Amino acid sequence: MTQLRTAALSDVGHLRSQNEDRYLRDDRLSLYGVADGIGGLPGGEDAAQMAVEEIAKAVQKLERDPAEALVGIVQETSECIADLGARLSPRTGIGTTLTVSLFREGSVYIAHVGDSRCYVWKDGQIDLLTRDHSVESDARLKRARGEVAHYHEAHRHALTRCMGQPTPVEVDIHVRPLMAGERYLVCTDGVTRLIRQSELGEIIGAASNPEEAARYLVELANRRGGPDNATAVVVFVDEP
Repeated sequence: MTQLRTAALSDVGHLRSQNEDRYLRDDRLSLYGVADGIGGLPGGEDAAQMAVEEIAKAVQKLERDPAEALVGIVQETSECIADLGARLSPRTGIGTTLTVSLFREGSVYIAHVGDSRCYVWKDGQIDLLTRDHSVESDARLKRARGEVAHYHEAHRHALTRCMGQPTPVEVDIHVRPLMAGERYLVCTDGVTRLIRQSELGEIIGAASNPEEAARYLVELANRRGGPDNATAVVVFVDEP
């Protein structure tokens, strides 16, 4: 059985007045993730906090296949956030991204909504495991299928899915076998908009421990201006 070493760090950055990011780092449940409250809407902090709390509570009771169960857990959590939004902000609602990874019985199960991301590093190679649910990303996907898709540059980062939306949320689920030597990064866009994927790979690969990697990533985002909250959760998969 593999062993996990983990770390998480979040910082408000240099321009925001409050931190609307939240992270999950539960070594007992082997559950790790991030939620990024949607800026420009009231209650982003409340949405992100509810997301991580409700997911953790539901995973504690998880008894069936994680891949199947996670879809329902995330959808039910989204409904809870929508209900909270109806009370806190009836006109606009509240919302958050959510990307979580659950390590169980030799596999990792990733559930994803929004534009926070999950990466895996192994043998010098880093791969993005999630797809942003944004206007730009959706347009690229449509074009790859031969469809016509246009968008205004000013709206390229706008989310097309989020936790707390009024309609049932579509959840992306990824399942992959766990391998010793892998290193996972779950992070918000306060990290990924400022640090290129190749740099993420170099930092994760060079780090001697998860704490070093998480700290370097957040500090680098701040050195590059820190325009947004920055949050990183790092998981090293070791030999037993």
